[in-house]
Amino acid sequence: MVKALSVAERLEKAVSDYLLWMISNGYADSTSMRYQQILTYFSRFITQLAIPWDAVFTFDTLKGFQKESGLIRASHAVRGLSRYLFKQNKIKRPIEKPVQPLPEVFEEYIDYYTRVKDISRLQMLRARRTLTAFGDYLDKNSIMLKTVRIEQIDAFLAAHNRNYVKGTSGTHRSILRGFLAWLHQNRILKRNFAPLIIGAPVFAQSIPPKFLRPDEIRCLFESLTGTTPLELRTTAMICLGFYIGLRPKEISRIRLNDIKFKKQEICIPDRKNTNPARLPLPDRCIKAVAAYIMGGRPATDNRSLFITDRVPYRQILPVTVSKDIAGAMKKAGLSSAAYWLRHTYAQNLLEADIPFFEIKEMMGHDSIQTTRRYLHVHTKLMRKVFFDDDAF
Repeated sequence: MVKALSVAERLEKAVSDYLLWMISNGYADSTSMRYQQILTYFSRFITQLAIPWDAVFTFDTLKGFQKESGLIRASHAVRGLSRYLFKQNKIKRPIEKPVQPLPEVFEEYIDYYTRVKDISRLQMLRARRTLTAFGDYLDKNSIMLKTVRIEQIDAFLAAHNRNYVKGTSGTHRSILRGFLAWLHQNRILKRNFAPLIIGAPVFAQSIPPKFLRPDEIRCLFESLTGTTPLELRTTAMICLGFYIGLRPKEISRIRLNDIKFKKQEICIPDRKNTNPARLPLPDRCIKAVAAYIMGGRPATDNRSLFITDRVPYRQILPVTVSKDIAGAMKKAGLSSAAYWLRHTYAQNLLEADIPFFEIKEMMGHDSIQTTRRYLHVHTKLMRKVFFDDDAF
């Protein structure tokens, strides 16, 4: 009969396996060493407590460890270990900070938002914090959700965003905008306030989208050798960004079932404008994706198209898409970023005289105002629209 491991022995093995996993997944040596020190202290702390395995990875235990050790940033290492063990089915759940329950209608929306938008846990927590603040504002001012007025919503945003930068304030408005639209769709609010949630105008700060010129595109594609699995993956991602204008996030989420090779098209089920899209795949895209699948993609049951090159195989992150494309551009001698491919795609649509509304749908924009920014990149069209000038 095999003797069951004690809590201390199980934790020691878990820490060792986690650190090996970090090394195999390319974590920096400094990070691995720092985590090793923290988790060694954590193991000693747990041994002294003499608690059962199910009580090791809880929020209260983590707080007790931070107080005892004085290691304020210990949570990163301990939470990382708990997430690793959860994915390995060694614990029932990772360490999670207790969440303040919201009123039922708020919780229903968060559940809807999480399922339909396929958002990350970080995005869900950000939405929850914003809606918690909105709910607290309503309670503090004795305002019923069903009778809320736009001036009250504006007052909340003005107070809530007072100490946040422009980008974060925009995120808060976007979250609240989605919630108000959902309330209207479900007839909880008679009026849809979402379109009225706008930020203060900012003048003289419009940055024209940057794009690649024909000689730069030629230089980029000539530099793509495709001699290694990672180069095959990067080539396929560059083709999807240049030929059909996909965002890094959209590229990272493509699944094998989304690509229809016989029809030469790709399905993007959930774009930023929430409208699913079917886009034609040019031959160059088809060949690049096929080359990656056959010669660069590891054999795995994971149905994501682009996956990590090391075990455990999983869907790549949007930041990986951006980083790999930027690396290929730098290798080609270009000072550019992944989003320039998307902007170049828009430039090509504009030069082909595609109607603005069609460009909006093809780009997956949620607002025609976003599409209008691309007038900056097409000088000839800009002069025609603003000055009625055809002589160019």
